[in-house]
Amino acid sequence: MTPSTRTDVVIRTYGPGQIPPLLDTIADIWADAHPELVDTPGASTDGLSVPALRRQVLGHLKHEGFTLVAAYASGSMIGFGYAFPCTPEYWYGDLLPQIPEHVRVGRLMGLCELAVTPARQSQGIGARLHAELLKAIAPEWSSLLVRPDNTAGRGLYDRLGYKYAGPYRNEPGGPVYDLLLLQVGPTLPKLRRSDK
Repeated sequence: MTPSTRTDVVIRTYGPGQIPPLLDTIADIWADAHPELVDTPGASTDGLSVPALRRQVLGHLKHEGFTLVAAYASGSMIGFGYAFPCTPEYWYGDLLPQIPEHVRVGRLMGLCELAVTPARQSQGIGARLHAELLKAIAPEWSSLLVRPDNTAGRGLYDRLGYKYAGPYRNEPGGPVYDLLLLQVGPTLPKLRRSDK
C-alpha cells in the first residue's frame, strides 16, 4: 500500500491480495455512485449490479498487474478505481479490427471501474484516482467502457482526453457501451544521472 496526499484526500494503492477485505466498501461506493442502476430492472442481467461488480472484481484479481487505488477522507473511503494491463485481444474483442495498428501494439491499460461517492464528486478526486492508476501501470494507451447515458462519467473521461473508438458489447444481446481510448504516451526510460 502506497499513500499519496494532497488537501484532505489521501490516495492509497492496493494489489490483488489486499482487495477481498475492501470488497464491501467498494461495492457500497459503486452503488452510491450509480443509484440509477441499483433498482433498475434488468441491470443485474446486464452486469450492472452490486453482485455483478463483486464477481467482476474477484474475476479480475487474477490479471497480472491488477491495481486498485482508493481515495480516503477522514479515514473513510470515498472513491476507488481499478485497472490492469491487458492484451488488445482480451480488451477489444470483436472491435479489435477497428482499432488502429499503432494502438494495438502499445502497452494497454484496461480501466474497469472509477467511482466516487456523490458528496465528493466534481472535486477532482476521479481525476486523481485515474492519474494514480496511470502512474502505477505506466501504459501507452488506456481504454474503458462507459454507458452512453452516463453523462457525468463521460464528462470526466472527455476532460481526461479519452476519445470515442466505437460501440462495444460485453456479450451478445448485452447493453451497448461506448469504448473510449486515451493515448498516454510511450513509457520513457528513466534518465541516468550521466544523461542529464
